[in-house]
Amino acid sequence: MSPRIVAVGLGDRSYEVVIGRGLLDEAGARIAPFLKNRRVAVVSDETVWALHGARLTASLEAAGIACPAIVVPPGEQTKSFEGLADLSDRLLALELDRGDLIVAFGGGVVGDLAGFAAAIYKRGIDFVQIPTTLLAQVDSSVGGKTAIDTPRGKNLVGAFHQPRLVLADLDVLSTLTDRDMRAGYAEVIKYGLLGDFSFFEWLEANAASVLAREPQALSHAVARSVEMKSQIVIEDEKEAGRRALLNLGHTFGHALEAETGYGDALLHGEAVAAGSAIAFRFSAAQGLCSAQDAVRAEAAIAAAGLPTRMDAVASTAFSAQALVRHMGQDKKAQGGKLTFILARALGDAFVAKDVSAQAVHDFLVSEGAKP
Repeated sequence: MSPRIVAVGLGDRSYEVVIGRGLLDEAGARIAPFLKNRRVAVVSDETVWALHGARLTASLEAAGIACPAIVVPPGEQTKSFEGLADLSDRLLALELDRGDLIVAFGGGVVGDLAGFAAAIYKRGIDFVQIPTTLLAQVDSSVGGKTAIDTPRGKNLVGAFHQPRLVLADLDVLSTLTDRDMRAGYAEVIKYGLLGDFSFFEWLEANAASVLAREPQALSHAVARSVEMKSQIVIEDEKEAGRRALLNLGHTFGHALEAETGYGDALLHGEAVAAGSAIAFRFSAAQGLCSAQDAVRAEAAIAAAGLPTRMDAVASTAFSAQALVRHMGQDKKAQGGKLTFILARALGDAFVAKDVSAQAVHDFLVSEGAKP
């Protein structure tokens, strides 16, 4: 099966997303044209490096590329000011110059952290994304968003810094846990929910095949997701308008993540799944979409083994007041007003500004949260 290539057309910042099998073994040859010097710094985490580091190293060295590695601890806690400072210091110790390149080799945490470090290292150095999770392949590796978390919220400090190339090797997904596959699938179904009803219907019929990593189904799911994200990023690179649609489920989801501590208790994709289902139910409660569409969205998410309600996320009830407070810190909030991605129908999401905080609070209480 030949690789599929999706172009992200952004003028002099354009790049390709290559989706296929065996791309780790081709990484050296594919990265070499972007190098002024034959050297890269590979940033990875301990888990990914143990599984796949030898293959990537062999590919780069075969192309005559020196590739010192910086291996960081896995987990969201690494995506912090402390993690950024440590990574920046280790990159400086390698004495990289702006003719070198950083390779982000891992999931969304590594991609965000290494991408942000690349954006600020000597005022900007090129980087390549080699995402190793389904979530990163369909979402965080494409579009140039890089960021770290702070105690006040997720991804609040960062920069737009586009990669030079994205290599999405479907083979590496074979080492993911089933839970991580489901978490990535939450971002896949998000694309159908927000803007492509036919893709949503395809996912209703093929979710099990995608989650089982069947080659044709997985390739189509990843490629269609990347195509949709690319189209939106081309239209709105800096999230001034339509790109905000990609945050369907994220305002509710990020609040849930904040309350659960950004740890393994609730993976990002699981939060997005629950947040998407909540967003559809809230849309229905506000008379924006039909109750039938909300039920169907929830059923499709649940069919993939993902949470759709707050009581599936934690055994104790969340505080509606605390959740709304987190939403006020969301990057989309402006002038103290809450902004959500809501839905008119399956495949038809929109940006809703000036959403009443009281309406959200009352809805969350109706969903089982404490006042």
